Amino acid sequence: MSNRFEGKTILITGGTSGIGLATAKRIVDEGGDVAVTGTTQENLDAAGRALPSSALVLKNDSSDVDDIAELEEKIAEMGKGLDGLFLNAGYGKFAPVEKVTAKFFDQMNNVNVRGPMLQMAALKAHLNEGAGVVLTASVAPFLGGPESAVYSATKSSLATFTRSFARDLAPQNIRVNSISPGPISTGFFGDFPEEEREKMKERYSKMVPLGRFGESEEVAAVACFLLSDDASYVTGSEYMVDGGMTLR
Repeated sequence: MSNRFEGKTILITGGTSGIGLATAKRIVDEGGDVAVTGTTQENLDAAGRALPSSALVLKNDSSDVDDIAELEEKIAEMGKGLDGLFLNAGYGKFAPVEKVTAKFFDQMNNVNVRGPMLQMAALKAHLNEGAGVVLTASVAPFLGGPESAVYSATKSSLATFTRSFARDLAPQNIRVNSISPGPISTGFFGDFPEEEREKMKERYSKMVPLGRFGESEEVAAVACFLLSDDASYVTGSEYMVDGGMTLR
């Protein structure tokens, strides 16, 4: 394993489970320091056990304005700035159009759109020159799946943020890219009954040319590339990590 992140500090929102935690572990393995956020105590406890004691594990809700301010304060207290920022926290829920309520829309929009926007606004001043920023979008906007209008729209915003942020931060030599995972073996589908989860897994696997779900570590590998100096000439790009699901 290389030491691409030696001497570097990376913040990962939604970093206590799934793709975020897999990325944090890899950064640590490659010599870096990490700060991770999450909202579920069980996941926070598990991340605390999985990461070294030097890691900052913070209960923090990306949809809460006060929590975003607290996160900025914690990063400022660290006193060394950020060499990488992975805006990975996200929320997914699905419903037919006639079942979409204002509350349903606002909850997802607050986490997936407002959260990353306000986090970037709060944390931009703490990004060191040459830092890498990664946002987690999704393949959903490319698929037009049923019952996913709101989720797809919010994730489409992340790809738009990527391009705009890349322009805004380029003068400081800060790169901004996004990853769009396809079906990944995480707890994302945990709210569905087990029988329905199995049917969904079978259906989605058939849509993937590689014929399977991806693993969190496979997405983490791409995120780490984009966060590292290996991607020093890559910015404003969206990387599909989907086993070919979006091939046309």
